[in-house]
Amino acid sequence: MSILERTSVFAEGLDHPECVVYHPDGTIWAGGEVGQIYRISKDGKEVEEVASTGGFILGMALSPDCSWMLICDLQEKCLWRMDMKTYAITEFSQGADGHHFNIPNYACFDSHANIYVSESGAFREVNGKILKYDKDGNGTIWCDGPFNFANGMAIDAGEKYIYVVCSFLPGVERVKINEDGTAGEREVFATVPESVPDGVAFDAAGNLYISCYAPNKIYKVAPDRTISLLIDDWEAHTLSNPTNIAFGGEHFDQLFTANLGRWHISKIDLGIEGLKLVCHQ
Repeated sequence: MSILERTSVFAEGLDHPECVVYHPDGTIWAGGEVGQIYRISKDGKEVEEVASTGGFILGMALSPDCSWMLICDLQEKCLWRMDMKTYAITEFSQGADGHHFNIPNYACFDSHANIYVSESGAFREVNGKILKYDKDGNGTIWCDGPFNFANGMAIDAGEKYIYVVCSFLPGVERVKINEDGTAGEREVFATVPESVPDGVAFDAAGNLYISCYAPNKIYKVAPDRTISLLIDDWEAHTLSNPTNIAFGGEHFDQLFTANLGRWHISKIDLGIEGLKLVCHQ
């Protein structure tokens, strides 16, 4: 059975979801294009809107203890903090070091509860950057780039590098995390010509998966940087402008994808264990 045949619609009724997050309790979380925050049941049958920012939700990330969620909002040009018990939403940040967000796109936590946020910059301008925050919202410009539309991000298992999608490179760059926490050297890690990459996620073996907004493909990049095509949904029915991706499931070997071009979350029965984020540990 091909990977495409092992791909299905997991949950329907969402409003063009850009992001997808797997909670350790088995629920799936996603956002909508008018600010909706969705909680999806373990079986995908119940989709509940629990909160709204009134904006346009891009990336979301759970804190290490899962007590709150950081939310990137395109329309409101800010970061929100949502309490995971009350679903109360408060503003987290509008930027740092005198920089006001234009497109806060994606966020990820490290094991020390530091938060890295990609700022895409301006469309078709090479001025993306990465900001870094503590849990209280104190931030700085961690890496000024410039990146060619900084998008999804992932931190490797050893927390040695941050991998950042540069959608119009098109490909993925990586930035070394120095021992003192500052940004080190950056380099192009992989390129995927004639595509618009959006999201990234590691598996437990160190392979990096890159989901593409266009065309409807997901690539796999081995540690030696060999690139292979994992899935191609040329009909755009099950994968339709796949953006963010996240590993999850009972055995953490399923890959969930948000589909900005439609109204559902997809599930790929990959059979390969993903790298657990700090919120899963």
